[in-house]
Amino acid sequence: MRRYVPHPIARGTHRPAPGMRAGERGMEGAHVSGSAGWWSRIKNWAGVRRPDRPFSHQWELRQAAARMRGRLLLHPVEGRWQDLAYWDPLPTARGVTGSMGDGRWEDRSWLNVPGPFYAGVTDTGLNGPYYLPEHVLSSDEHYEFVYRQPANPREVAGLLEIAHDEPLGGYAWDGDQRWTPQAVREWWARRTDVRDWITAELAADDRNEPEALHRYAAYLEDGLETYLRGYLFWLTEGREPRLGEELPNL
Repeated sequence: MRRYVPHPIARGTHRPAPGMRAGERGMEGAHVSGSAGWWSRIKNWAGVRRPDRPFSHQWELRQAAARMRGRLLLHPVEGRWQDLAYWDPLPTARGVTGSMGDGRWEDRSWLNVPGPFYAGVTDTGLNGPYYLPEHVLSSDEHYEFVYRQPANPREVAGLLEIAHDEPLGGYAWDGDQRWTPQAVREWWARRTDVRDWITAELAADDRNEPEALHRYAAYLEDGLETYLRGYLFWLTEGREPRLGEELPNL
């Protein structure tokens, strides 16, 4: 059985956001207006442990995960982004927070899929793989990485929750300034290495859940190529591709 050691997220114990002094309430208690107001309204929504129940770390984790999933339901999945080969998630992310973290580009895992979001050095508690296995896995160095970039506001909100509760602040969102078309193509050329890594992880049975690894493998076979071609268009043209517009080849 896999042994996770994540901590319950969204309980007022996450690190201060960059630029915030220790002791400030930050995003949990701050008044946030407009589309970002969800954070202040429901950051501590529901799920307080009942005193008549014995303490259980696994129970706490399940409750924290349920609270997080409840919060994410406030964000849309359907919209114009569904039909685009690439949708820019950064305006949505910046509508929620001014910074995602302090992750260093040089520290990212080679497995991190090209896109604006990535992780450098992170805590080894596996919070990301536990709470958001449809986007985050753990590398050989036990650091988290993003294997699927968010494609709608709900997925953006989920990744932001993981990033803001990451004790070392290891996430970042400046990938658009780092990736080049050549680097994206070089990453895609190594997809066989990614498949081999997934196979080895499935055999090792230590850090990542098999369902998440199979999801990454399926994405390599169907979906990721189209996404990367759309991302190449974004990098070269500086805008989202229109419906039916020709995309660059990988």
